[in-house]
Amino acid sequence: MSTDTVRSFESALDDKADDVVRTSPDTFSTDLAALLDPPIVGTELRGSLSYGDASVTVTPTPTEILAANTGVSQAGLAVAEYGTVTLRTTSEADEFISLYPSRHVIVVEEDDITPGMADAFTQLGTEFEAGTRTQILATGPSATADMGSLVRGVHGPESIHVLIVEEQ
Repeated sequence: MSTDTVRSFESALDDKADDVVRTSPDTFSTDLAALLDPPIVGTELRGSLSYGDASVTVTPTPTEILAANTGVSQAGLAVAEYGTVTLRTTSEADEFISLYPSRHVIVVEEDDITPGMADAFTQLGTEFEAGTRTQILATGPSATADMGSLVRGVHGPESIHVLIVEEQ
């Protein structure tokens, strides 16, 4: 992945994320732990990434999701141009982990960051042809200005924290 693409993604997150942390697979679980507020629910992490010693409920019940302060999701893709991430929907309804807790921690692997939407749509098309049914495109925390001034967290997380896992 191009260093410029990753920098562009970080820059696009300036006004969307509360934290953007660069990490490596070796320091991932420690860096993640600093962003967690229990109780925590999370999706399965891909590859060698691990929650370490953090007490994270994977495949939570609806009650556990509603009680959680932090939800952790691994992005399918990221779009550098907009600071957007895709969250894959699953038969376990993992997307709810990103919607109900007030804090959402998103794990993005560097090689999943695309420069723009055209590249993302190409990759998404391949995934849909392979059987993926849907993906959520998320850009920043929930916000509305329907009743006047901008309010965050009305119908989704109030805070967004992004961990970018560097390639090794």
